[in-house]
Amino acid sequence: MATTAPRTATTTTTAGTAGAEVELTIGGMTCASCAARIEKKLNRVEGVTAVVNYATEKARVSYGGELTVGDLIATVEATGYTAAPVRPSGPPAAGDGEAAEGAEETGELRSIRQRLVTAVALAVPVVVLAMVPAWQFTYWQWLSLTLTAPVVTYAAWPFHRAAWTNARHGAATMDTLVSIGTSAAFLWSLWALFLGSAGMPGMTHGFDLTVSRSDGAGNIYLEAAAGVTAFILAGRYFEARSKRKAGAALRALLELGAKEVTVLRGGREALIPVAELMTGDRFLVRPGEKIATDGRVVEGGSAVDASMLTGESVPVEVGAGDAVTGGTLNAGGRLVVEATRVGADTQLARMARMVEEAQHGKAAAQRLADRVSAVFVPVVIALALGTLVFWLASGAGAAAAFTAAVAVLIIACPCALGLATPTALMVGTGRGAQLGILIKGPEVLETTRAVDTVVLDKTGTVTTGRMTLLRTHTAEGVSETEALRLAGALEHASEHPVARAVAAGAAARVGGLPVPEGFVNVPGLGVRGVVDGHTVLVGREGLLRAEEPGAAVLPAELARARSAAEAAGRTAVVVAWDGAARAVLEVADAVKDTSPEAIRRLRALGLTPILLTGDNRAVAEAVAAEVGIDEVIAEVMPQDKVDVVKRLQAEGRSVAMVGDGVNDAAALAQADLGLAMGTGTDAAIEAGDLTLVRGDLRAAADAIRLARRTLGTIRTNLFWAFAYNVAALPLAATGLLNPMIAGAAMAFSSVFVVGNSLRLRRFRAGV
Repeated sequence: MATTAPRTATTTTTAGTAGAEVELTIGGMTCASCAARIEKKLNRVEGVTAVVNYATEKARVSYGGELTVGDLIATVEATGYTAAPVRPSGPPAAGDGEAAEGAEETGELRSIRQRLVTAVALAVPVVVLAMVPAWQFTYWQWLSLTLTAPVVTYAAWPFHRAAWTNARHGAATMDTLVSIGTSAAFLWSLWALFLGSAGMPGMTHGFDLTVSRSDGAGNIYLEAAAGVTAFILAGRYFEARSKRKAGAALRALLELGAKEVTVLRGGREALIPVAELMTGDRFLVRPGEKIATDGRVVEGGSAVDASMLTGESVPVEVGAGDAVTGGTLNAGGRLVVEATRVGADTQLARMARMVEEAQHGKAAAQRLADRVSAVFVPVVIALALGTLVFWLASGAGAAAAFTAAVAVLIIACPCALGLATPTALMVGTGRGAQLGILIKGPEVLETTRAVDTVVLDKTGTVTTGRMTLLRTHTAEGVSETEALRLAGALEHASEHPVARAVAAGAAARVGGLPVPEGFVNVPGLGVRGVVDGHTVLVGREGLLRAEEPGAAVLPAELARARSAAEAAGRTAVVVAWDGAARAVLEVADAVKDTSPEAIRRLRALGLTPILLTGDNRAVAEAVAAEVGIDEVIAEVMPQDKVDVVKRLQAEGRSVAMVGDGVNDAAALAQADLGLAMGTGTDAAIEAGDLTLVRGDLRAAADAIRLARRTLGTIRTNLFWAFAYNVAALPLAATGLLNPMIAGAAMAFSSVFVVGNSLRLRRFRAGV
């Protein structure tokens, strides 16, 4: 049993008072019923309210009275699992144990993979020898025993250990059935080999498809024991690999910030780790660097790209006295910032906690097989025991009684049941990857069927997320080419995001740009310089008033163009040369060409689209009208996005969220179904349930269709897996189905499940 963390932890309030809360990491859970059992055990303790999440392997516990965190951990351990307090969210510090945690996860996954490789390598020849009588050479049965022994001991050890733990606490899961079934088949084979006639030289194992009674003394079932172990381990491995990313969204958020910072102390610059930064420290932020922590600008001015936190596509101009947020990007000049919040108090750390809370609050979708196993497993075990007792009491003999009982266990052994989810998921995710869709795991599929509302982030999801030159308005007698040539040449020398958009648009439309002379950046207003002998000004209208008072009044047509652009939420850039305003350029975040079609496809799936953004309402409504969205929620902060999703859920809607930024991460986690654009941030991708690799919103509709199709395939697989078992169980119990035929029926059900899953390879996008 793993060593638990010390029994002291920082909780939201002091232990022993009402309202104390702690979050625990839970170890040893193998299915959703484990989480339910721990939750039930904790909630039986007076004064405790607990929610256990199998997907994140965490428990959130509220407690009062004289209880301590140690008492809660002891309760979990008494249930047969491990528990330890979770470290509060905040920037990772050296030696905080995260690396050790990651290494432990990697070691766990490596252990399952090693057991799987061992099981497959040894089980394949055992199964082949049992199924192909022509290859059964003299003493082949003893080679099968030699190969099977490591499979049912070493490879299947996790199932046996879990079954024993469950048995000690009066519970049974699929691990119990796997352990009993494989052990019964192996032990019966040992009996037949050493005490029966199966160990005789020249023994062969043919297929007899007739239904007849047998004493079983000449039959071995090693292929059932080895094959079932290999198949179930394969499913467990793929499940463990996906669960390994449970905390990746939080790590991605915390890693978004700067790692080092240049502080100003005693008039000198010093490079230190961000973790050593203290409130009141002044630090330097050069162009292109991330702002290390929340603070206030004390010197300099610049444009700050905060889109990863706010969703606002237009960079924000900041100067002395303005507040800045850690994790945002300095896109312009040099800044000196005084730290006002550090560590767990920063906005970035608070967003990390929001994602964690949203993930924890999402109901863990229990796998269908685990739901049924709560009844199925005890019934099968009881039926096997009842069969044994009945045949012993009827005087049929021990061999016949054990043969019937083993047949019951083998026919019920969940080979196809274990394959139902992972095979459909593997084929579905494989096909999805080809189409630019990543499905994280089976637990997200059930929600796709009920989703009726899709909330869409604007920046980077419906739009490109990049500032783009959209339109050019010129005064009478001025050509568009001339205006773009002069403006583009001057803006090409600037690093401002709007300037880069103008320069890129101009270069694409008029070709090569001349080199400006006397370039000057006017902070907060624009730029000026000389291009081809013309004195050129590009920027806000205020730049004209400051530099060319006589050009302050825009011609009527340009004034109307500027007003219309600003009313639509676009940035209007005024271009003047030789003392007169001559053009207005419209710059904005452009709508993706595929977005209108994507909205139509989402509506065709029965979904109601809603545009949710941090941008101003004029921008949001213009974009919504262009793509065909009726409902708009604009000017929201990250925490407001979560509240909007919660409000929609409170109205009885099942909500899907599509986003790409860090500001969307918490809402993606809170939504019933989170779809993250793969072109976005790691935090958004890890918080989502589905990832759209292509960055094409049409893939959102394809993702939901594929997820629904995959869920339907899983349901079909589970139905037929149980149908085979249920139909054959009465035959096995009445002694009319020997274990060899039971093994064949089990294998056939597995083939059916795999074949049905392979049909997902024919899924087509946009159909």
